[in-house]
Amino acid sequence: MSRISDHPIFQLALCRVKEFLREPEAVFWVFVFPVLLALALGFAFSNRAPEAVRVAVERGPGSSELEAMLRSASEVEVQALDAEDAYDLLRSGRVALVARAGDTVEFRFDPARSEGRLARLVVGDALQKAVGREDVWEVRAIPVTDVGSRYIDFLIPGLIGMNIMSTAMWGIGFRIVRKRSDRLMKRLLASPMRKSHYLLSHAVSRVFFLWFEVGVVLAFGYFAFGVPIRGSLLLLAFVALLGAMTFSGIGLLVASRAKTIEGVSGLMNFVMIPMWVCSGVFFAYSNFPEVVQPMIASLPLTALRDALRAVMLEGATMAGIGSMLVIMALWGVGSFGVALKVFRWE
Repeated sequence: MSRISDHPIFQLALCRVKEFLREPEAVFWVFVFPVLLALALGFAFSNRAPEAVRVAVERGPGSSELEAMLRSASEVEVQALDAEDAYDLLRSGRVALVARAGDTVEFRFDPARSEGRLARLVVGDALQKAVGREDVWEVRAIPVTDVGSRYIDFLIPGLIGMNIMSTAMWGIGFRIVRKRSDRLMKRLLASPMRKSHYLLSHAVSRVFFLWFEVGVVLAFGYFAFGVPIRGSLLLLAFVALLGAMTFSGIGLLVASRAKTIEGVSGLMNFVMIPMWVCSGVFFAYSNFPEVVQPMIASLPLTALRDALRAVMLEGATMAGIGSMLVIMALWGVGSFGVALKVFRWE
């Protein structure tokens, strides 16, 4: 009875692993860069006092009184400028609102920007309080900083999902196309190796590195920021494994016909950039119009990200993330099946 280590897929996957370890640049982007990104974003969005709203007051009659009233509000950072300079700062986004004194105070801001709408509310409230307004109903603000509700808790699962997608697709796509462009595929074509074994070896080799790339970011988030892991570690590992297999299939499909590094780079960006933007890695995809949200929810990165967050932050079970696992499985199996049909050695 033959051993697993003697199987062609195992031997080919072992070759893929050795090839990867001989590339220090790849090791950096897979293991070091995600930790640096999590560190930078974690400190950037860690619990701290909210930033003051930046406002410009247009110089003119009454501007000194208006500036003095706004300076009395701790949540407003104000500067007095000539009209041209004030609007230059507004156009460049360095201030969120320009206030102009007169019989009525005028606010100039971009309502399409959340910073502008926030500045309108904060500055309006500060001015009303400065002229003696008394609130009819007392409201007390209580900041929520519980573990699991912070931005870093939202961010870490998204970074893990993004890293699984990027390393699977770039690692597989670049390696296949490089061999094709260097005409090394001709030698493989002449061998008795099956196409399915060759493609599967790339996916299997991802499993070897998966535990390191996921474990490093997960451990960093847990020990550096206290990011919780409320669900089963075994289920979390299964979600990560399924995600890696899914994006390995997509990476094989993208690289199945590309002949140059430039060509596969364009295809990779075409596939991944919409998911980076839409799938909720850095912000919730509920910000997009409702009409496109079902389409976003059906993307593989969205399903992977939602499953990781559900297990880590909510302690979800297999049944609770079943629909997300189905989406990933369909993408992975479908992509690999199509890649097997259309793949060309040269």
